[in-house]
Amino acid sequence: HPRPPQLGHFRFRFNKPKNKSGSRGGNGGADGAEAKEEVKMEKSEAEAAFPPTFNVSEIKNKQRRHSMFVKYKQEKSKLKIQLKKKKKKERKALGDKAPPKEVPKTIENQRVYDETTVDPEDEEIAFDEGTDEFSAYFNGLTNPKVLITTSDRPRGRTVKFCEQLATVIPDAHVYYRRGLALKRIIPQCLARNFTYLMVINEDRKMPNGLVLCHLPDGPTAHFKISNVRLRKEMKRRGKDPTEHFPEVILNNFTTRLGHSIGRQFAALFPQDPQFVGRQVATFHNQRDFVFFRFHRYIFKNEKKVGIQELGPRFTLKLRSLQKGTFDSKFGEYEWVLKRHEMDACRRKFQL
Repeated sequence: HPRPPQLGHFRFRFNKPKNKSGSRGGNGGADGAEAKEEVKMEKSEAEAAFPPTFNVSEIKNKQRRHSMFVKYKQEKSKLKIQLKKKKKKERKALGDKAPPKEVPKTIENQRVYDETTVDPEDEEIAFDEGTDEFSAYFNGLTNPKVLITTSDRPRGRTVKFCEQLATVIPDAHVYYRRGLALKRIIPQCLARNFTYLMVINEDRKMPNGLVLCHLPDGPTAHFKISNVRLRKEMKRRGKDPTEHFPEVILNNFTTRLGHSIGRQFAALFPQDPQFVGRQVATFHNQRDFVFFRFHRYIFKNEKKVGIQELGPRFTLKLRSLQKGTFDSKFGEYEWVLKRHEMDACRRKFQL
């Protein structure tokens, strides 16, 4: 038996009879003209300027809301460009009498003043520098010697990162951990005259932590590592670094905490850089993130100088600073990051 027809298989159309003029309904072309006028009115309303109390978020239709927001942004950018051109013309007309340019507001120049900001000419700071854990290095009594190791069973990416770090830091040696506790590693480092122990931790096959322990008396800093880029992953990188001692640049370590962290980074490298190698290691602190870059100078001619990145690159975020060597149970902490308290104000920085 044939199946009965289902309603889903049919489409019903109810068309009104057409007039001689070709329009449907009884009023002829009058309705069409009215419809066109309504469309024009809608377009003119959309193109009109926004009233002062208008809020785009009040529009419930998503597509309409998006199109209105795009128009609002375009109008705003046009006004901004016009103001810029007007100011430029005024400055050109005034010449030397033109007022100085306004300094744009940024988080850095709106920074909340820190009481522990270091003054280089302060006698107390000079006394602390002469008696702290790094004084022997800065007085030229010791030369840096660094041991680089990893967490247990490191993966290939972490091992490559350690090997590349060893080419950046002079007199650095990479050793496998072999399941030893850090408390057992530190006496062995002291017996072999190492001045630093650097431990690279990993999570999900990616480097995610750095423990930097200054020997023999500390301090020990714990950092979070992010944005690690190895040499193969970098575009337009130069040839591998040479064995020359690099220069060290430390930027924006202004507070007492930042000053001690900067001295800890400086003590990783020898004090007498070999300028023939044209290599420079930079620790740039911005908003409490320490960006590491390794470059080589390229002298194009007598006036122009370029830089070429050699790699690797990474970003550090300080988690804690501990007095003495590494001791997770009984160690005394000088500073610990408390995110909900310290990161509440975006304009207050610790380093």
